[in-house]
Amino acid sequence: MLALFGFASLLALVAFHTFLAGVATRFFRIQLSTSWGTVVYTLVLTPLLLLVSTLVFTGALGVGTGIDVGSSTILLALLIALPLALGVAIDYLYVPSPDEYELPDTR
Repeated sequence: MLALFGFASLLALVAFHTFLAGVATRFFRIQLSTSWGTVVYTLVLTPLLLLVSTLVFTGALGVGTGIDVGSSTILLALLIALPLALGVAIDYLYVPSPDEYELPDTR
């Protein structure tokens, strides 16, 4: 039963990390004026955000307790690389570009 809860909480953490990566990518696309700046910030700062979140959730809160994934490299790939790739892909492929929105004049 503990392994089932650990697996479900690990999947929830992957989903939460995917959401964080998508929101961070969208934030960088809106705030930065250069396309390379968006790419660099997304590839540098978003994994750091996901790493800190992984350390907090798996260490202090015990998410994924009872699951033996084999090595910590696989766990980091599952909790950082996969959500980063999914979040960026969702933002670039399925959400319209920030330039496509027409904003009203604020006077």
